[in-house]
Amino acid sequence: MSSVSLHVRAGLRLQRSMPIPQQAKERASWTSIHNGSVKMCMTMLFRSRFLFLLAVAALLAVLSLSLQFLHLIPVATSKEDGMVAKIRKQISVNMYTTPPSLDPIYEAYLYCNMPNNTDHGLEGHAPPDYKLLSVHVMIRHGDRYPLYAIPKTKAPAIDCTLIPGREPSHRLLKDFIKNRNNAAKGQLDSPLNNIALVPSHTVCEMGELTQTGVVQHLLNGEHLNGKYIRKHRLLPDNWTMKQLYVESTGKSRTLESGLALLYSLLPRFDWRKIRVRHQWSTIFCSNSCDCPMRNHYLEEEQRRQYNLRVKNNVLERTYIEMAKIVGVPTRQLRAANPIDSLLCHFCHNVSFPCTEQGCINLDHFRAIKAHQLEDERDRQRKKLYYKYALLATHPILNQTVTRMQRIAQGMKDEIFALYSAHDVTVAPMLSALGITHASFPRFGARLIFEIWQNGKDKKKNFVRILYNGDDVTSQTSFCSGLKAHSKRLCRFENFLNFVRKDVFAVFNSTNYYDACHRRVF
Repeated sequence: MSSVSLHVRAGLRLQRSMPIPQQAKERASWTSIHNGSVKMCMTMLFRSRFLFLLAVAALLAVLSLSLQFLHLIPVATSKEDGMVAKIRKQISVNMYTTPPSLDPIYEAYLYCNMPNNTDHGLEGHAPPDYKLLSVHVMIRHGDRYPLYAIPKTKAPAIDCTLIPGREPSHRLLKDFIKNRNNAAKGQLDSPLNNIALVPSHTVCEMGELTQTGVVQHLLNGEHLNGKYIRKHRLLPDNWTMKQLYVESTGKSRTLESGLALLYSLLPRFDWRKIRVRHQWSTIFCSNSCDCPMRNHYLEEEQRRQYNLRVKNNVLERTYIEMAKIVGVPTRQLRAANPIDSLLCHFCHNVSFPCTEQGCINLDHFRAIKAHQLEDERDRQRKKLYYKYALLATHPILNQTVTRMQRIAQGMKDEIFALYSAHDVTVAPMLSALGITHASFPRFGARLIFEIWQNGKDKKKNFVRILYNGDDVTSQTSFCSGLKAHSKRLCRFENFLNFVRKDVFAVFNSTNYYDACHRRVF
């Protein structure tokens, strides 16, 4: 019952107890009040309807503008540089919910890994009576300019200078740019001395790290700082050079990515405490790269890729259509690896290339990306890549497990290790560990090994493995019986035995040299 109705009923009860003349006066007064209340309610009703209609109109206006801004409503474009005017579609689709099955556009969006400050992870999570001893991080460099160009088309116009006021940005970006002037105080292996410490070209060079790539790793470092430095005090305020191990390949995009992560990871970044070692191999095999059987399995894997591609009629028609648009033979276009360039267009929301013959469109991009997803599934079934991955990653896995073993025995050196690497480093590592459901390494991907000690029994040590913040320990081949839960850590011995023995059993060998040189038919 409304407050107005209650008020009127109370007045009527009061009327009955009064004399008749007074009742008449009061009745007139209450009638006036009642009429006024009704008018007030009607006014409020009409006002509410007006506000509701106004809100609906505003929502429709915003929706219309948003659709036009996202090019979901086609907008005719004018001719440019002699090209035929086309109706262009938006190439970047923001999808925030996982589709029921693998969707090429959604997967491409995840691959871009556009910074949005919402990336969280389970790093540093364990029961309260466990102590974090050491962390080993492998990253893929951040967003970069393409390594390949589509023949007879304009390269995407991307600016690789760092401008703090331009999105995406980070609160530490300005200081990171300034701090490079102190780099001379650091120790970089000689092959790294002539590499730029930040991207700086107004027109990106091939493979150059973009501002997006720098921000991706500033965010990574900031996240890991909260998990490992502030929460667990893994590195004390007075940490030394001996407690930090950093290694990078000789590409500017990996060196710059590693430095960006370190800058936001360490609360008091001091170049005098930084030493960056050079790794000449993209698979980080150091002095153990002589492995003929690894190359054999890689060749077999490449043959599998080729056979799968020629069987894909949709993919072949796509390449034929694209080759006609750009005016080159299909074989030449395929060799130019167009997906690398198209991903740059997609991630940076730049229109796909056009010529007088037409435009490469989202359907072409979707077909190529769909084949990539199909290739990843077929790769898992055939196991050729898995055997390649075991031999390719054993040197770096052996280095990691050896360092962990020393730390578990009480050593305090190299308690935080960072390897700044490539997709061709991280992908075989995931495969070798048996993490078959992991997505292909995105820009700014991180793979982390943590070693923990039981506070009640210091002889018991455990390992956790995380990929982009997700605990994937239970997905590994050596800890597959565990549930992904912080209280069910994997015993370090499982990881140790996997690297030192189980890897070689696949090749009917007992050591790395024999596995690399014993041909298996």
